[in-house]
Amino acid sequence: MNDFVDGAAFSNEQGNRARKLFAAVVLAALDDAISDDKKFGNGPDQIARWARSRDGREVLSCAGIDPNERVVSGLMEFVSKGVRTSVALSREESERRNAAALAEQAEAA
Repeated sequence: MNDFVDGAAFSNEQGNRARKLFAAVVLAALDDAISDDKKFGNGPDQIARWARSRDGREVLSCAGIDPNERVVSGLMEFVSKGVRTSVALSREESERRNAAALAEQAEAA
């Protein structure tokens, strides 16, 4: 019984690591599309083409993301904002966005 539990825990941990690896590939694809957008102006189209491709759908699925059109439009919107993933995921950026949202709510009220 203990061997089964240890094996299941190990398999779950391996799956989580693989999912994180594929999520890193998605973040790298977003950064590439953002740099393409800054250089050539076609970043949202590039990420949409990648996400709709067979490889892109496979990577998104392995990362735990359902590769549907809603996700593709969200990826395109993220790329069009032009904020790199490392900055967007940082605590400082999150706090800045929250402060800006609170300031907007205070102005609206």
